[in-house]
Amino acid sequence: MKFYYVYILRCSDDSLYTGITNDLERRVNEHNDGMLPNAYTYKRRPVVLEFYQEFTEPNQAIYFEKKLKKWSKVKKEALIKDDFDLLQTLAECRNATHSDYNPNKVD
Repeated sequence: MKFYYVYILRCSDDSLYTGITNDLERRVNEHNDGMLPNAYTYKRRPVVLEFYQEFTEPNQAIYFEKKLKKWSKVKKEALIKDDFDLLQTLAECRNATHSDYNPNKVD
């Protein structure tokens, strides 16, 4: 069975990089070896693997990677730390126009 991995790397400038691969160890080594001068991680080496999730279906991995790439750094940090309470809080809509959010609402 083939596996696919969605991963988050911490770069030397403390930024986070999210990617997908079918060979996690090889891919992290490629980032650290600086194989592509135009790549995001090239000037931010060394990188450290902070998180990965394993998938058996490539479409699920692609969907999850796209989802993570839209997350804020704070939300990714919560995922890395397994802080699921904070993840839940960050996932809640706080837009004042959203029907579930009314800062003046009295229960």
